[in-house]
Amino acid sequence: MVISDATRARIDAEIAKYPRPRGALLPALHLVQAEHGFVSPELAKELAALFEIKPVDVMEVVSFYNMFFDRPQPRHHAYVCTNLPCALRGARTLLRQLESHLGVHAGEPTSDGRVVLGHEECLGACGYAPMMRVDGAYHEDLDLERAKRILDSLE
Repeated sequence: MVISDATRARIDAEIAKYPRPRGALLPALHLVQAEHGFVSPELAKELAALFEIKPVDVMEVVSFYNMFFDRPQPRHHAYVCTNLPCALRGARTLLRQLESHLGVHAGEPTSDGRVVLGHEECLGACGYAPMMRVDGAYHEDLDLERAKRILDSLE
């Protein structure tokens, strides 16, 4: 697994936008993940050399942000907001019911590798609780049946 020349050129263009190269690490991680689906230790080593930092420095960033992954991922990501406003409107119960429906615990992929179900602390739509983000799309004012239809419709 290596960073392609095209992605490398895009990373170089990002680096040129910043006064110090390390400022472009987040955009570079997005580019590498878009190309490979996740940031492997080999890719982290390649990025580290490019940014003149240690591979562990790259992986610290990968592990800090929930938008980056260090291993292959299912096709879809579904996150139920469990922050207080959503919890008060049943989000934690909804999450447990969806775990049962999919046969997984939060953070685990389904056996077919189709979807991973998780929770997030805040999705910024408190007035529309409970809510779930699926692959970047927000689904608000959810009940169990609607949430199940959304997850079951994912291919």
